[in-house]
Amino acid sequence: MKSKLVLLVSHELSLSGGPLLLMELAFLLRGVGAEVVWLTIQKPTDSDEVIYSLEHRMLDRGVKVFPAKGQEAIDTALKADLVVLNTAVAGKWLDSVVKENVPRILPKVLWWIHEMRGHYFKLEYVKHLPYVAGAMIDSHTTAEYWKNRTRERLGIKMPETYVVHLGNSKELMEIAENNVAKRVLREHIRESLGVRNEDLLFAIINSVSRGKGQDLFLRSFYQSLQLIKGRKLQVPSIHAVIVGSDMNAQTKFETELRNFVVENKIQDQVHFINKTLTVAPYLASIDVLVQNSQARGECFGRITIEAMAFQLPVLGTAAGGTTEIVVNGTTGLLHNVGKEGVKPLANNIVKLATNVERRLTMGKRGYGRVKERFLEHHMSERIASVLKEVLKKAENHAFS
Repeated sequence: MKSKLVLLVSHELSLSGGPLLLMELAFLLRGVGAEVVWLTIQKPTDSDEVIYSLEHRMLDRGVKVFPAKGQEAIDTALKADLVVLNTAVAGKWLDSVVKENVPRILPKVLWWIHEMRGHYFKLEYVKHLPYVAGAMIDSHTTAEYWKNRTRERLGIKMPETYVVHLGNSKELMEIAENNVAKRVLREHIRESLGVRNEDLLFAIINSVSRGKGQDLFLRSFYQSLQLIKGRKLQVPSIHAVIVGSDMNAQTKFETELRNFVVENKIQDQVHFINKTLTVAPYLASIDVLVQNSQARGECFGRITIEAMAFQLPVLGTAAGGTTEIVVNGTTGLLHNVGKEGVKPLANNIVKLATNVERRLTMGKRGYGRVKERFLEHHMSERIASVLKEVLKKAENHAFS
């Protein structure tokens, strides 16, 4: 990729998984000498602190940031050796900006798809999908879903599709493998939450939305408290931690969550933490990760492998990419999505709360699985082979 011009097109710039992954790709490309340009399609009219911070992080690493509209964007797309569209929604940019030049761009487009929700299957988003050089998807489950759904619902065929499992960054692994750093972070976060070292923390770390299942997790957590009390089990005090809150937005869903906590008088055992780019301190401070994404689950679920790097067992939904990461009964326990998963998750919380040896063993096995297949160099090698193939296709098309 040295000296190649790569255009990265993101539907938004935020602390959510898709944009952050694309930023990681930008830095990997810069690291091997590629020229990288970034476009963000949807930007608020008012200044945004998060966007300002992320853009300057990119500029500091030598990534150029251009407006998504205008001649500069079109010229860059035409000159680029490779164009990466990030998420299905980014497809709208082709018709709204590139317009009549779309056929010249498509043969060098790699479309990186992270979505699993049905409302993304619209022709206005993905009508150009069959004609791009390739699609890159984060899990086999999601790739199969896209293949079937585009054919059945839209009558279009997927291009050559590459499955690339993600990997943990070197920075995160350094913290995860530093016992002193983890102890300091654990003490700091627990002190800020007002919980003791011996208390057990079950955390869900995701943007707060119905699709991520915080409401069902809280129901399960409440049921687990009732089970522990009813069976008179001797366990440390257990707490639920929800990282990804945003009360500034004052969404109806988050209000529902907080009302549930108050109504059931569990305010002392449930902690809401604002969304953050820095998850390591929370991973160092908790005992179990809950990955409770609903419907078809996560496309992959980066937070799952990050938690496993910290030797945490995972309680996850048996859906989406989670099933390709968590080995049920070995590195964690899986439960059904939806309301039928509430009671099984409550039981799994009790199982891990009452069995410290099982928690520790699952955590160690999860860490071993990360070291075996979910590190940055694993992801880099997988992406490198995809980029090599897509570039070759683009060059062959240019000379044909």
